[in-house]
Amino acid sequence: MLALLAGVALIAAGCGDDDDDGGSTGAATSGAATQEAEPSDVSGTVSMVGIWTGDEQESFQAVLDGFNERYPDVTVNYNPAGDNTPTVLSTAVEGGNPPDLATIAQPGLIRQFAEQGALQPLTFAKEEIEANFPQDIVDLGTIDGELYSFVFKAANKSTVWFNVQAFEDAGVEAPATWEDLTSAAETIKASGLPAYSIAGADGWTLTDLFENIYLRQAGPEKYDQLTNHEIPWTDQSVKDALTTMADVIGDSDNIVGGTSGALETDFPTSVTNVLSESPKGAMVIEGDFVPGVVTTDLEPGTDYDVFAFPSINGSGPTVVGGGDSVVMFKDSPAGQALVEYLASPEAAEIWASRGGFSSANTQLSPDAYSDDLTRTTATAIAEAETFRFDMSDLAPAAFGGTPGQGEWKILQDFLADPTKVDQTAQKLERSAARAYRDQE
Repeated sequence: MLALLAGVALIAAGCGDDDDDGGSTGAATSGAATQEAEPSDVSGTVSMVGIWTGDEQESFQAVLDGFNERYPDVTVNYNPAGDNTPTVLSTAVEGGNPPDLATIAQPGLIRQFAEQGALQPLTFAKEEIEANFPQDIVDLGTIDGELYSFVFKAANKSTVWFNVQAFEDAGVEAPATWEDLTSAAETIKASGLPAYSIAGADGWTLTDLFENIYLRQAGPEKYDQLTNHEIPWTDQSVKDALTTMADVIGDSDNIVGGTSGALETDFPTSVTNVLSESPKGAMVIEGDFVPGVVTTDLEPGTDYDVFAFPSINGSGPTVVGGGDSVVMFKDSPAGQALVEYLASPEAAEIWASRGGFSSANTQLSPDAYSDDLTRTTATAIAEAETFRFDMSDLAPAAFGGTPGQGEWKILQDFLADPTKVDQTAQKLERSAARAYRDQE
């Protein structure tokens, strides 16, 4: 604990280094910072705290190198805080010493900072962000009519990964609709292989499955209402989605290891079950990050492939996703220049070419991505008719993001007995009501 607190103090202190541009905190914006400047006219230092570490930090540094080619007189001091980013930023804000910029994965935390008056609106970059990103991304970053953030690095959680040989052996093709999916699953089962590999030990995978079904079946308006707990989890739309979810989890014989085995299967194992030469299951329903979870000898596109989460009741291209958003705590010409650069397709192209990156930037050429599968999953984000952020990430952590309790635990119980639709909805509502009440 002492080591963690010391690390927080050091990073927070680093965020507060005096810079050359004299940025201010809070809602006030300096007059100089609001003036547009040509690249050659911008100088100063920008402090930035972010969640990207390791390989991701190296890729982001490549983006910063591209920024420095355009703005050679701006120095960016990037402090990687990883999973401790919320704690580091909260401590820095409470101490009155936040960084100039930050990347945050939790929209709820961004809203909290905005309501505290700690964030600067990105009014200066609004026109560019609106031109380069889908409206749903703009709406996500808009709080009380002001734009405070945009998603720079995105994740597509509406993908299904499959073993090509398993599909060929069963004589099925990648399904486009929910009816096609359930039909293909039965055919695969008849071929002698379970259709689904489910990571029931990790409750968040079950929330992703529910959210993908709910958004397509109930629609974006209901999704937003449920996200904000404006309708109860006992609403019929929730029960309908749980019933549809049972199409996947309701047949124990069509799940690797059966229901009991799924409840003991973690996410990496669920992927290994599918992306192997002797697969135990035909497909795993999860995000675009699936191939990066395990090491496999299979060739992407040849031995394993991906298809979009199927349409339900005629729903159009729809993506449930996550992402890391850029926010500004202190306003300055140098900080504005970096924000505008990160909102450009040029910045996204640098990381996209290195791999491990998806962008919602509609101006980014699909050719920027390093391989066909990444190109398929990443462009789906920018081209989606409907994009919604992961609902459980938007909910209070006590309900949507804590192992062994809330939505994670209740959906694990539902996996154990998918016939208990009404009881599951009631449990979800009790847990959600308590968590949202405690958050107020």
